[in-house]
Amino acid sequence: MNEFITGIPKAELHLHIEGTLEPELMFTLAERNKIQLPYKSAQDVEAAYQFNNLQSFLDIYYQGASVLIQEQDFFDLTWAYLSKAHQENVQHVEIFFDPQTHTSRNIKFDVVINGITSALQQAERQFGLSSQLILCFLRHLPEAEAFNTLNQALYYKDQIVAVGLDSSEDGNPPEKFVHVFEHARNAGFLTVAHAGEEGPSDYIWQALNLLKVSRIDHGVRCDEDEALMRKLVKDQIPLTICPLSNVKLQVFKTLEAHNIKNLLDAGLCVSVNSDDPAYFGGYITANLLAIAASFDLTKQHIYALVENSFNASFISDERKQVLQRSLDDYMSLH
Repeated sequence: MNEFITGIPKAELHLHIEGTLEPELMFTLAERNKIQLPYKSAQDVEAAYQFNNLQSFLDIYYQGASVLIQEQDFFDLTWAYLSKAHQENVQHVEIFFDPQTHTSRNIKFDVVINGITSALQQAERQFGLSSQLILCFLRHLPEAEAFNTLNQALYYKDQIVAVGLDSSEDGNPPEKFVHVFEHARNAGFLTVAHAGEEGPSDYIWQALNLLKVSRIDHGVRCDEDEALMRKLVKDQIPLTICPLSNVKLQVFKTLEAHNIKNLLDAGLCVSVNSDDPAYFGGYITANLLAIAASFDLTKQHIYALVENSFNASFISDERKQVLQRSLDDYMSLH
């Protein structure tokens, strides 16, 4: 089973590029940019990754992002992730980035996006790895600041497929961002949102009804509402679930307590993703291996999770067919 999961073609739809900053690279970039970190070694950084909740993680996450200054830094960060993804037979990625984390530090928007997209383009040339880029608004900040970010993003519309919503969910409901999401949709962007991770199931309803999202990121608290569960099944609205992240942030106390298999068995379109793998202890293969072991999953379960990720992606039908064929060919050999 381990060999099967390692080799199966995959897509990742819930991945924060700033959350792939491994401690070693963090120190390399800090040295390059002459930034003093409050840690003596990469081991000290890893030792600090003990989180009580989402906010305790975000505090360290934003501190880590402070080493990202130059276009080359964003390229190196993205390339390091894409190289790992390629090794794990990831065929397609949809990457979140948080411009406000950087523009608030006086890093220009174009520095961020040009570094990231140049790495994405190289991965397509070198690995055949397709990708989409999703801009996330930071929900703990005012909607006016999200509007400012959207206005900057309009100049790079050909490089960004969708806008999303991340950061501190508790106390920052989707309804706070109705107007900026409406403007984004009118400008031609697709929409997604983190909802139902720490926030209640009502936040999922808000994301669907007010922000008109195509996908829910996390969404694990959907099972608190039977009507919501019925809608998610009926409309096959994708949930991009991140099991190891959910446990690390204590959304679930243990992996065995996670509801991902129940949601899959109930007919929801759930996929497995890694969220912020440098901080949460595992990339996409590790997440799949962990839930396979915890729930005694079959190859058919893994197939369904991967197929869901292909179907939920923002790529052309033609590319989806290519990915589906690669998956079916793999299954026929295993």
